[in-house]
Amino acid sequence: MTERATARELPTRAGVVVIGGGIVGCSVAYHLVRRGHTDVALLERQRLTSGTTWHAAGLATQLRATYNMSMLAKYSAELFPRLERETGMGTGFRQVGSLGIALSEARFEEFRRAASMARVCGFEVDVISPAKAAAMWPLMNPDGIVGAIHLPADGVANPTDVTMALAKGARNGGARIFEQVAVTDVLTADGRVTGVATPFGDIAADVVVNCTGMWARALGQKSGVTIPLHAAEHFYVITEPIPGLDPGLPVLRVMDEFAYVREDAGKLMVGFFEPGAKPWATDGIPEDFAFGRLPEDWDHLGPYVERMAGRLPVLRDAGIKLFFNGPESFTPDDRYILGEAPELSGYFVAAGFNSVGFQSGGGAGRALADWIVDGHAPMDLSEVDIRRFLPWQGNRRYLHDRTTEVLGLLYDMHWPFRQVETARGVRRSPLHDRVAAAGACFGEVAGWERANWYAPPGVEPRYEFSYGRQNWFPHSAEEHRAVREGVGLLDQTSFGKFLVQGRDAEVALQRLCANDVGGPAGRVVYTQWLNARGGIEADLTVTRLSETEFLVVTAAATQGRDLATLWATLNVQGPRSRELLSRVVEADLSNAGFPFGTSREVDLGYARVRATRITYLGELGWELMIPSEFSLHVYDTIVAAGEEFGLRHVGYHALNSVRMEKAYRHWGHDITDEDNPLDAGLGFCVAWDKPGGFVGRDALLRLREAGAARRLVTFVLDDPDPLLYHNEPIWRDGRLVGKITSGMFGHTLGRAIGLGWVAGGDLSNGALLASTYELEIANARFAATPHLRPPYDPTGARIRA
Repeated sequence: MTERATARELPTRAGVVVIGGGIVGCSVAYHLVRRGHTDVALLERQRLTSGTTWHAAGLATQLRATYNMSMLAKYSAELFPRLERETGMGTGFRQVGSLGIALSEARFEEFRRAASMARVCGFEVDVISPAKAAAMWPLMNPDGIVGAIHLPADGVANPTDVTMALAKGARNGGARIFEQVAVTDVLTADGRVTGVATPFGDIAADVVVNCTGMWARALGQKSGVTIPLHAAEHFYVITEPIPGLDPGLPVLRVMDEFAYVREDAGKLMVGFFEPGAKPWATDGIPEDFAFGRLPEDWDHLGPYVERMAGRLPVLRDAGIKLFFNGPESFTPDDRYILGEAPELSGYFVAAGFNSVGFQSGGGAGRALADWIVDGHAPMDLSEVDIRRFLPWQGNRRYLHDRTTEVLGLLYDMHWPFRQVETARGVRRSPLHDRVAAAGACFGEVAGWERANWYAPPGVEPRYEFSYGRQNWFPHSAEEHRAVREGVGLLDQTSFGKFLVQGRDAEVALQRLCANDVGGPAGRVVYTQWLNARGGIEADLTVTRLSETEFLVVTAAATQGRDLATLWATLNVQGPRSRELLSRVVEADLSNAGFPFGTSREVDLGYARVRATRITYLGELGWELMIPSEFSLHVYDTIVAAGEEFGLRHVGYHALNSVRMEKAYRHWGHDITDEDNPLDAGLGFCVAWDKPGGFVGRDALLRLREAGAARRLVTFVLDDPDPLLYHNEPIWRDGRLVGKITSGMFGHTLGRAIGLGWVAGGDLSNGALLASTYELEIANARFAATPHLRPPYDPTGARIRA
């Protein structure tokens, strides 16, 4: 039994206090005690499941957007039968499978690509015909079905029963669970949590876990912790009982009609992830909201119900017994929030599950428990790590406006390069209007508006999405060729820039960096920051400005994770970059006068800027950091001088294609905190013998001694037609050995290129290159050639020209 606390019964101390008694909070408590951390108190303001868990649809779907998210969802499904054995409580789990039907060729390609990724995850999957899909779901109107995907291991379960079983398992392991105990504040001192306050008294604690769902943002605000989420109305309908309804029907997803369908005790539940969602309670969730329902809204949902009645005529015959509208929380990027808050040590968060809390709660709870006990995430969780968010993303208006879009994105087409459309224009480079006038089509990263590609005169800078060559493909190809053959100009203001200053700046950075960042002022070093296990936490450059000052430059998307002073940044790259810049810069730009890997202040036009000779594009070039008040003048000066040299504006799609030809790694895709520099081919960045060592050195030494368990390899498709994006399976001599981590078309090579990890077997250079490879794209295999050096300019001669 759970307890209703009095001041006398509530403990005065617990090792971990979990706030929130939904499936996620109970999962965290359960997995903590399984790890031997039994001093756990879970506090629920009302009753267990009373927030959103009680009205979840109970779908147990394993295949998610990425490998690690799929592994966590897979664990959740595997947990249900174990819970029944351990606790003697039913979970209602039934492995009925799931069936997704495609009503367009584009959706069918999406499903085929998903099937390929499912194989990487080890899931049983079948791509099936419309006739077979119709036979599996005889109540369905088969009109318009192009194809389908079937995952036999998916299922359904009862969210309340699962949560109660988790709670019992947690109590059996020593955790204490209290209902009707509200946490009014999280107590802190000296930058870390010290406990929680309740109406019945304070509880001291070393760790506090915010699992309060829709309330998480408001609770976090009290402690200065940013938790960007917002509630939205989520709808489903349940029919009257249908005689003879097969309880073994697979969960049906008709994503092109924004709906899912499951059998529910002799009735059909039909839920929706419709576009144009309705944010709820922007001014705050009522504290007493429990087991709550929101008003019906037939005007909003009616068209989608009617559309599904065409797909399932039985809906008209059976009638609707229940129209349900209940709130769920959504995040700005449709990915949940997990991990330790950067603002407050010991403050962990598991919230914002975007309607996948039930199917992800078991795995997410285990991952967070491991994180708490071990002091680090158990796998690469960067895509859900709370550190990906910046403080401004807790803005209420921003969250409200973005929420109208993100609910529907769960079932909308998941196009490559798709961009969000709401809450845009938040962060702009000082050069935004200039590059917009030059034809920029903008994408968004961490709120930054960035030029992804440039439309030539007469072409609208607007995406037309597909899984094939999108409308920007030929324009980005011209940008790519400009960098390779002439000169290109990139606005890279969004890159994070941090000054590290002080007497001990060098000592601190030498400890953080695997490479040696000492040396004279003006030296630029490419390096990684490692964790104690040798995994790559950050991939960046460090420039020494003076004896006591260093400049750290990192990607826009990882600014919050890696830690600003704002400079505009222009990147001039290409074999003619020296000629162009020599016209406007008062400095010797020759190899002798300005070697690769150096940085110094120079005069450009009327401005003083920092020029750094480095590249992420694989060509001769300089990055220019410009005080923002001089940025327009510097831009205009470069563009005017560039006319003579055929200067072309270059976007981030072209940057990606040229970096892929050079096999440059991208943190978050090709390398993560699960990967070490040795296996990733970055051993040249490790200064093994520098005085004082560095974080992760001991682990790297052990890894070097043990030898590689996998290698990061570059692949070039033999066929010029298929396109690579990511997550495509890698087949080596007929055996599945890994997946592509990032892919792009290389316009110089005339083929798609992918970076991917190869595991197992003989990983020596000779054996890797002698093997036969195929990459699986949309359920078909294509021959590929492996490379252990960059397929373009492998010696780096062009960079040092």
